[in-house]
Amino acid sequence: MSESWNKRTKLVHGGTRRSQYNEVSEAIFLTQGFVYENAEQAEARFIETGEDEFIYARYGNPTVAMFEERIAALEGAEDAFATASGMAAVNGALTSMLKAGDHVVSAKALFGSCLYILENILTRFGVEVTFVDGTDLDAWRAAMRPDTKAVFFESMSNPTLEVIDIKAVAEIAHSVGATVVVDNVFSTPVFSDAIAQGADVVVYSATKHIDGQGRVLGGVILGTRDFIRGTVEPYMKHTGGSLSPFSAWTLLKGLETITLRVNAQAESALQIAEALNGHPALERTIYPGLADHAQNALVQSQLGGKGGTVLSLDLKGGKEAAFTFLNALTIPVISNNLGDAKSIATHPATTTHQRLSDVQKDDLGITPGLVRFSVGLEDTQDLIADLTQALAAASA
Repeated sequence: MSESWNKRTKLVHGGTRRSQYNEVSEAIFLTQGFVYENAEQAEARFIETGEDEFIYARYGNPTVAMFEERIAALEGAEDAFATASGMAAVNGALTSMLKAGDHVVSAKALFGSCLYILENILTRFGVEVTFVDGTDLDAWRAAMRPDTKAVFFESMSNPTLEVIDIKAVAEIAHSVGATVVVDNVFSTPVFSDAIAQGADVVVYSATKHIDGQGRVLGGVILGTRDFIRGTVEPYMKHTGGSLSPFSAWTLLKGLETITLRVNAQAESALQIAEALNGHPALERTIYPGLADHAQNALVQSQLGGKGGTVLSLDLKGGKEAAFTFLNALTIPVISNNLGDAKSIATHPATTTHQRLSDVQKDDLGITPGLVRFSVGLEDTQDLIADLTQALAAASA
């Protein structure tokens, strides 16, 4: 693979390994183990594996390796480790590097499962966690300590779509030697250059835009080769969070079309947000690509002006109005995924963030009327018409 290739070319050809049959489409090496020619070779491989040498599917697999190399090329990372899900990636990235007595600073606006790892899992094992308003750089500065080992945040928060300044937070964190871990799902690997902007470690739920068609679970941790192979790999291969070969093959196919899909979805999301902004049934329309979004200037510099594929609609009338709206939709499906070819509507307060207390929901802006809307690949005008009639039903 040529380093001079642009993203779309890397996404089609990066990391390709061909067998003796020279297949066009990547092969699925659906095997849990590998055969050694003799006992001496087996011994040598357990001491050190070479490039294209494998031991056990929990440690690595040729199909999985192709996915890791391709996504690393896209992200501009030295290396990657593929995981069984996005949450396996978040847990693996953090838990592999932390120990009792370490201090972590995290943005408080997080997906419910990410919050659970920080609030419940890490603290159970003696890690101290401080939560801050991710958009407040002074809060980040005030929270840093000499023993701060890592910072963690979603570059675009779920579901209120706050955008965090990666470069600025990274500079603050690096001043005390902390590792910057960024969950980059909403920003997508297409629009964000998080590593170039200062992130040390980037995690994705590959279930979202990378697959993009609702087929498989997957995740990936990206960073330096030393971090991935020296810290993450030993933890992941012994705790069993590795990606299956079939899922890796599916995600490879997703990467071939991700730029086409995500750009189309983001363009559609902006048109929908502009059409609905100021609608009388809505308290607010939240979309980072809108000029009135609080971090729109940051969207221009950090994401190339792309506001992502998700918008949130806060309906007047609270939960009852939100449920009426959801039940009136005819094109989008009600589910809890995002980044899919199908448009998906979610009510975070009762699903993805339901475990949060009312105080936490209020603090994060997750109101009873808030609906997260992941824009799919349907015709934009059809979606606008459907959303408009559902809003009319909700306000009737």
